[in-house]
Amino acid sequence: MVKQSIVLINFDELYNILDEVNHLLKFKISNYNDLKDPKKENEMISNSIIVVKDKKNVVFENNKINKDNVVVFEDLPLRIEKIIETINIKLIKQKYNSQSNLSIKDYLLDLNSRIIFKNHIKLKLTEKEIDIILFLNDSKIPKTVEEFQNDVWGYSSGLETHTVETHIYRLRKKINETFKDDTFILSTEKGYKI
Repeated sequence: MVKQSIVLINFDELYNILDEVNHLLKFKISNYNDLKDPKKENEMISNSIIVVKDKKNVVFENNKINKDNVVVFEDLPLRIEKIIETINIKLIKQKYNSQSNLSIKDYLLDLNSRIIFKNHIKLKLTEKEIDIILFLNDSKIPKTVEEFQNDVWGYSSGLETHTVETHIYRLRKKINETFKDDTFILSTEKGYKI
């Protein structure tokens, strides 16, 4: 699982404190003095929560940055627990929002409600079906039954191959019956792919 990240802008004091307790945090931290470097700016814009001291920060002048992903700590001092709690709440909201509309082929997948949508038609999925779709979507190459056993089911061996194939067959059937799409999950000589 990829750790979410926060980027502190011109906030060395907080960075030093968080860096000391970094092993206890469930997020990565970075610290920058400005936004002038485009590489840094792209990193911040992508999926990070941005933390600043005040609302006068240049972050608020940047139209590319989602202002919902900015945390401002103006009323300092605060207890470190309160700071971490505020950041964690923002990270949870960000993760929830990012999981609401995952685009896969012509579909939208809402991981929070486990529903897949296409053209105003929706289909409820099981947790394992979501895992199968995400596993296939994360790969550019076909996935074998053995890779499903290891990575989706968590077994190194002993799982009968028909278990994987049965799950995929049922998922393909559901999608075909609901969306009239028999090409969502394809079977190739090298395995399954989306």
